[in-house]
Amino acid sequence: MIRSVCVFCSSSDSVDTVYRETATELGRRLGQLGLNLIYGGASLGLMGCVARGVHEFGGKVTGVLPEFFKVKEIEYGDADELIVTRDMRERKAVMDQKSEAFITLPGGIGTLEEAMEILSMKQLKLTSKPLVFINTCDFFDGLISNLQEMVDLKFARKETLDLFGVEPGPKEALDYILNYKPSAIPTKWL
Repeated sequence: MIRSVCVFCSSSDSVDTVYRETATELGRRLGQLGLNLIYGGASLGLMGCVARGVHEFGGKVTGVLPEFFKVKEIEYGDADELIVTRDMRERKAVMDQKSEAFITLPGGIGTLEEAMEILSMKQLKLTSKPLVFINTCDFFDGLISNLQEMVDLKFARKETLDLFGVEPGPKEALDYILNYKPSAIPTKWL
């Protein structure tokens, strides 16, 4: 049973409104469903939108912030729990440990790196937790195309594409993780 969902997303305040609206909707839906949010701990950008959306519906927000980001201009001071880590690697480990599923909203290099680490762990059978991308305005089309090319050129097995979901919005992404059944990964991958 899913109780805590980690959301990877942007901390940029400069992104278009549609991305902020989607992040807020995701947060509201998490709160309505009684799912705890585990996320990067910032009040900025999509991170802040998700956290505030969860709180609008009485949900619990756990932020995981590396020590060098712990400043009033960045941290979400209203978090129910704010865990401060030594660095980014420890941050990811804590987010993974506290979560039962992962949702990725549009973001930059850090967001992509976090999601790719989970995808790699799934391929190595180090986790069976669901991972889904919310493809707002086709943001992840290039990534999906690149992963397909890896398969086509034999750099990755076709089963790689079964290790994650791509959904158009928050409702579908939550349906994906709540109805997720882990697929069998061939042992010869290891």
